[in-house]
Amino acid sequence: MAKQRWWGREILELVSTEFRDRSIEYYRFAIESGICCINGKSAKLGTIVRNGDRIENIVHRHEPPVTSIPVKVLQVDRERDFIVIDKPGSIPVHAVGRYYKNSLIQILQTDFGFEKVYPVNRLDRLTSGCMIMALSPLRARQITDEFVAGRVKKEYIARCQGEFPDEVVCEEPLLTVDRQMGLNIVHPEGKPAKTLFKRMFYDSRTDTSVLLCRPFTGRSHQIRVHLQFLGYPVANDPIYSNTTAFGPKLGVGGIDTTPSVERFPPLPPSALTPNATKEVISPLLLTDNEYLGKTNIMPPNEFHQEALKVLNNESNRALLPRETGEDIGYASPIPLSSEAVKIIMALRNMKDGDEDWSRWRDNVFTGRKPLVPPLPVGSWSNKPSVNEAAITARMLEGKDKNEIMTTDFLSEAEQIDQPSDEGLYCKDCYLPLHPDPDPGKLYIFLHALRYTTDLGSFETETPWWARESWDGTGWVKY
Repeated sequence: MAKQRWWGREILELVSTEFRDRSIEYYRFAIESGICCINGKSAKLGTIVRNGDRIENIVHRHEPPVTSIPVKVLQVDRERDFIVIDKPGSIPVHAVGRYYKNSLIQILQTDFGFEKVYPVNRLDRLTSGCMIMALSPLRARQITDEFVAGRVKKEYIARCQGEFPDEVVCEEPLLTVDRQMGLNIVHPEGKPAKTLFKRMFYDSRTDTSVLLCRPFTGRSHQIRVHLQFLGYPVANDPIYSNTTAFGPKLGVGGIDTTPSVERFPPLPPSALTPNATKEVISPLLLTDNEYLGKTNIMPPNEFHQEALKVLNNESNRALLPRETGEDIGYASPIPLSSEAVKIIMALRNMKDGDEDWSRWRDNVFTGRKPLVPPLPVGSWSNKPSVNEAAITARMLEGKDKNEIMTTDFLSEAEQIDQPSDEGLYCKDCYLPLHPDPDPGKLYIFLHALRYTTDLGSFETETPWWARESWDGTGWVKY
């Protein structure tokens, strides 16, 4: 179902802004191929998403790599309907984005045989440690109520940069300003947050400190942002310990929060455009009078330029918010400062670089056939085998059943205008393939060590990087 922030937005602008996995050209081609449906009907360029719309899409999923460290089930209590697990870093709790099979819930169901699991506390994808999972909705509600009421004692362990003081309490309010990059900042309009930090020991060899952290509230990235604000960020945090994004001071004392309308168009790396320059064309907006009486278009503003282009038949293609940089801060609850915008752009570039600039290499190859048409509403399944059979059935419609259309499709794919290095692109969906990440980038030095609830106290082993014997092996610095 369409989220509230999606209401009144044109479909191409929406998917290209909210989802950054593919290029704008690919999303345009996918919509034109009919694989994106709204309420069971193929969406068209210029279609406006409304309240109550059901949006469906078919993708060929490429899941990112995760750590080889296994999920550990520490306790199973069938009588009281809960389990306790130790989650490795790099594994998300829920299926989200490109993650499905490699999500914690799917791993517990497929690898451990639990029919249903209900997480009652969540950890960031890169954070490891203790999690309590209910086996029934009733138990999930009961434990969740404990967390919400603040009756659960939560204890984390972290390794931060520098020599941390013996004990510090941080109570700075926190606000999420960019969900795609996961950026949270200290802001006066943020939610109340409180964290107690106690130094366990200082390691002069690596100039890092290992801390016991006790969050009294449960804000997103709370420990990570509070440590950055204090000047001791988690030592391998790809966001809050990133000098490219935050500069040499690394956001100590918080960043500037003065609102700014300054935006910058993203530019591809020079290696991909050696002889080209990017000309930014500002399309004309419809006036209020031109808008009156028209259907299937949003009120005019800077975020809806593609719909304006469709209706105005402009000779120059209108640029979408993702091309002008105006998508930065679109979902932020407050106007962003110029510093926040630059930080988000730097984080985006870092992510693109880690993925070999695949979004800039994404192409719509001239010889390929349209993508597979969508299935009827309600026919989709969470079981890949069911989906594969359904897609095959749709592809064979109107053909001799002895013919394998998949073979026709792939054989043509090999003949079209692709780069000579076939290893760069998937032959099934033409997705630019990402390189495997450095194993040191699959986790951060933050671990949920212990939870004390009405059901008891549960804890994991101390991670290897938090031991005094650790010599810095595997530490990735940003």
